[in-house]
Amino acid sequence: MSPESKKLFNIIILGVSFMFIFTAFQTCGNIAQTVITNLNSTDFHGSGYTSMSIIYGVFSASNLLSPSVVAIVKPQLSMVVGGVFYSLYIAVFIQPTTWTFYTASVFIGIAAAVLWTAQGNCLTVNSDENTIGRNSGVFWALLQSSLFFGNLYVYFAWQGKTHISESDRRTVFIALTVISLVGTVLFFLIRKQEDIKAGEENPANEIPGDSSSAQNKMTRALAAFSLELTFFSGVYGTCIGAVNRFGSEAKSLIGLSGIFIGVGEILGGGIFGLLSKKSRFGRNPVVMLGIVVHFLAFYLIFLNMPNDAPIAPMEGTDDTAYMIPSKNVAIFCSFLLGLGDSCFNTQLLSILGFLYSEDSAPAFAIFKFVQSICAAVAYFYSNYFLLQWQLLIMVVVGFFGTITFFLVEWKAAAALAARGSDYSSI
Repeated sequence: MSPESKKLFNIIILGVSFMFIFTAFQTCGNIAQTVITNLNSTDFHGSGYTSMSIIYGVFSASNLLSPSVVAIVKPQLSMVVGGVFYSLYIAVFIQPTTWTFYTASVFIGIAAAVLWTAQGNCLTVNSDENTIGRNSGVFWALLQSSLFFGNLYVYFAWQGKTHISESDRRTVFIALTVISLVGTVLFFLIRKQEDIKAGEENPANEIPGDSSSAQNKMTRALAAFSLELTFFSGVYGTCIGAVNRFGSEAKSLIGLSGIFIGVGEILGGGIFGLLSKKSRFGRNPVVMLGIVVHFLAFYLIFLNMPNDAPIAPMEGTDDTAYMIPSKNVAIFCSFLLGLGDSCFNTQLLSILGFLYSEDSAPAFAIFKFVQSICAAVAYFYSNYFLLQWQLLIMVVVGFFGTITFFLVEWKAAAALAARGSDYSSI
């Protein structure tokens, strides 16, 4: 197998492994608050939003140490250990207790930092400046396929149910735990790839001029897009499941929403990753498309979903917004949220792999550090804020995050132009 084929094989295995693990974890996150709401009449007293806040809070702190851990343990073993802890967190829901639930939230936060730092390193080592866009798109499309499979099962299994029974819960989470373990085992198929960039000069891996200023701008862009990730991955599904006007289909629509988020993610990853070499305008148009798509989704959600949906009790909400809640509009918004998110993330992975090709682990650790802090904050306020305020925060922060991304991209383009490189190559 040629070196290029070996690299592409590693990227595909990386994507498939993450697909299995996050089929389990993202389905778990999508339904967690709904499942927990049905558990809170028992001895269990917890909150899915609080758990996610703990996960991302610990995740952010752990990113300070994760590059060192990955350097010592090596990326492949780091991802295997991370996958094991993801599986343990999901298994907690089979027979949950409050203390195991929150303890597992702490451990998966630590594991997530190591897993994602190792993933960034593996992606970068198996890419160069000519393939980073393609590989980011391939990885992202495979990863987000995870939203399709688990949520498809939830859609059919929970159809017509207004209460999630103990048997329903155990069946779902036993299956998700096994799926996560399969993805963990697949990491062993990644072939050892020496860092061929070591010792080579890559003058494009730093932005000339005030690099600290550029890094600060990138940090603000990451923060903005992280809030939007939190909304569609944990809050929006809960909103749909709480709308009583959706009738007996409300709970199964959570699964259908996750499926259409996945369709948007896969479509965006394929288009903007695999076709990245055909663009002569760089990353900014894709990010602009992403923010426009998300603004449209937020406006439709504002019109369609009741204001108290994120914090509704187990009985749900009978309120309406500015229109009678529509299932079709709700699912269309799911697709828009996925498509917009894929615009942001394919371009973020691409620009990070391009700018920090020789020192990727710290760069991706900072990426996840910022993302996880913002996610922790967003999950925390999701316990208390009405839908309109959550949407307003995302609109304002998303606008300024897009502007700061543009500034970093223009600086990267100027660096390439100064060296006589073709801007379309990024």
